[in-house]
Parts: sequence; C-alpha cells; structure tokens
Amino acid sequence: MKHERISRGGAPVGHLAELGAVEAAAVIYWRLWADGLTGQRRVQADFCAVLGDKAGIDATDALAQIFDTCARHGRRPLMRHGLGCKCLGADESCIANFIGYGSEGRREDAALIATLLVTPDLCMPLAALAQTLGLALRRMALAKRPTPIATHSNTRTIH
Repeated sequence: MKHERISRGGAPVGHLAELGAVEAAAVIYWRLWADGLTGQRRVQADFCAVLGDKAGIDATDALAQIFDTCARHGRRPLMRHGLGCKCLGADESCIANFIGYGSEGRREDAALIATLLVTPDLCMPLAALAQTLGLALRRMALAKRPTPIATHSNTRTIH
C-alpha cells in the first residue's frame, strides 16, 4: 500500500466569510502577494489608496518582509488556496490569526503563532511586522465601513 503525503497546510479548515475583516484581508492580500509582481502591485496600490503613500508603503513592506521571512526561514513551505477560492486553508488560517493578533497589539500571541511558521529566533521580529501590517489592515477596514443611515429625523412626529 502506497501512502501519499498529505499537505496539511492546504487542507480546508473553513471559509473566508467566517473571518473578521482584518483576518480575511490578511488572507486575500497574502494570496495576492504570492501571485507575483502583478499581485504585489495591486496590494501596494490598495494600501496606498486607502492609507496614503507613506503608510501604504510601510504596510506593503511589512507584508513583503513577513512573506519573505516565511519563505526563507519557514518550517516548511506554506500552502495557499487560489485567489478566487472561498475556502480557508490551514496555513492561511494561521496567517489570519497571526496578523489578527498583531492588529490587536497582542504581540506575544502573534509570536506564539509565529512559532508554527518560522524558527523561534524570528518569532518576535515577525510579530512586530504582524502588528504593523495588522494595524494597517484594521485602519483600512475602518475606512471602508459604510456610513450609517440616520435612524431618527430632526422633525417631530405627532402620530
């Protein structure tokens, strides 16, 4: 009997729609970045359009450094689903939570998740980058919220 190697990192563990705005954005931008130069340009354009040039470039640099660190010093190659896929892979879930904790300023929790991604000596520096990227994604999510519709008017209603 031949045993095939299972790619646990690519195993579907949920759906993007189940994630919060920051975590879903982290996965989508991760996928875009992994698609190559065209995707990377789209990431930077999105970041700069919403955050402004300086903050957009800082967020882009943080994502680039996280991606590069995981690629160079990862415990193993990380798996991802296609850009249009609605599934969430195990590795992508890890990235989503890693960036999500960073966006909340929970560096130690982000560093703990980073232990699943890279060698231990890189966990705290990577957590700092997760905080930079996560806070940028949080700002983007807040900037894109629809304006609430007034639930009351300034006129008096008698009946």
